[in-house]
Amino acid sequence: MRGMPPAQPNETTPHRVLPVETARRLLRREAYPNLVRLLRKLHSSECAEMLMHLTVSEQSKVLERLPDVELATAIFTYLPEDARTQLLPHLSTERLVAIVRLLPPDDATDILGAVSPERLTAMLEQLPEPLAAEINQLLSYDPQTAGGLMTTSYFALEETCTVGEALERLRRAGKAKTETVFYLYTVDAEHRLVGVVSLRQLVMADPEAALRNLMETDVVSVGVDEDQEHIAQLVTRYDFLALPVVDHGDRLVGIVTVDDVIDVISEEVTEDIQKIGGMEALEAPYFQTGFLQMVKKRAGWLTALFLGEMLTATAMGYFEGEIARAVVLALFIPLIISSGGNSGSQAATLVIRAMAIGEVRLRDWWRVVRRELGAGLVLGAILGAIALVRILAWQAVSSTRPYGEHYLLVAFTLACSLVGVVLFGTTVGSMLPFLLRRLGLDPASASAPFVATLVDVTGLVIYFTVASIFLRGSLL
Repeated sequence: MRGMPPAQPNETTPHRVLPVETARRLLRREAYPNLVRLLRKLHSSECAEMLMHLTVSEQSKVLERLPDVELATAIFTYLPEDARTQLLPHLSTERLVAIVRLLPPDDATDILGAVSPERLTAMLEQLPEPLAAEINQLLSYDPQTAGGLMTTSYFALEETCTVGEALERLRRAGKAKTETVFYLYTVDAEHRLVGVVSLRQLVMADPEAALRNLMETDVVSVGVDEDQEHIAQLVTRYDFLALPVVDHGDRLVGIVTVDDVIDVISEEVTEDIQKIGGMEALEAPYFQTGFLQMVKKRAGWLTALFLGEMLTATAMGYFEGEIARAVVLALFIPLIISSGGNSGSQAATLVIRAMAIGEVRLRDWWRVVRRELGAGLVLGAILGAIALVRILAWQAVSSTRPYGEHYLLVAFTLACSLVGVVLFGTTVGSMLPFLLRRLGLDPASASAPFVATLVDVTGLVIYFTVASIFLRGSLL
């Protein structure tokens, strides 16, 4: 929820010490006129920051008792989303209705979408009918689509309108008409989107010129059902400040502004990071998530990963004979496992992020696999060379000769195994997100722990297979 102007224009110095204790004392004494004077000396964002140091009960008292509803609304909009959600049950329906009346329809929808159905009905009955109808329409869309993100506060004119008429109607409409006026959209008689004119073009054009002669007809728009992640990619790619939203008949129904897209990007990145960490995404901020819910979100993936790691123990049991005959091989098992897992996690993370921002698509899988095969060979060779030098150097300087008389074979076994393990890890790590996307799943589910667990088992198989080839007739 953004876009609300501060209730007061005064500039404030950065890093000001907020009068939290003073506000508390005024609340305890119920000295509300003095509290109002205190708040008016601060910027609305500073008022919201100060409220975050108070209890929810104290926050609700401040917002309820402020006689200036515009000030209360401005403070409320600067609060973090989780804080606003916590406050809703503590605010009266009358105060919430007063706040909602001052907000753009999309921001009002965010508030009403978080209240109970009974309260929602009661609040809609107290709102003006046009606003209630707009909010009802917005509530019907999935919150994670263009329809759920868009605002219906936009400015559109018929393509036959002249520049002079457009500027005059824009002035008459005032700020309440639209959330942003950087773009003016042109529509035909059926309200279908046909073009867009920037505010710069409008101001500099001949007042007698028709909008159809100025407008860009190649308009990038999205449908009401478009996923929010794709919208974020479009805004990022084209540097738009707003993106028009059309219905199934290409009729203009709203716009998605850049401030809402910033929220989407933050949400998507948070969700992806949590999934990459090997857990389900949280629906609420960390401290607002219940303990049992937190455990539930983490236990599922952790259990699956644990069961996967049990396969590693099974693989080691299968090669028990080789380990018994050549104990020196066991020394390097952690190196093999970590190198394969790390290389796979790197590749998966890079591809997941590239997919998330639209740099890589499903059709690019062959280009990615070729690139990662080359990277895997080079990275494996680098690690293999380091391992080779390390064994040879340690064997030369140590009086105990820790790797025995066949140390050269052991060194080449480890080096070649690292090349194979890292090559396999990068290939699997890069291809797994493609497989999940193809199956209609979130590529972020190819988390680093999951890739590492998968590569651990195959890494051991590769290691002991290479060992059996190099060391047969000597240690094995």
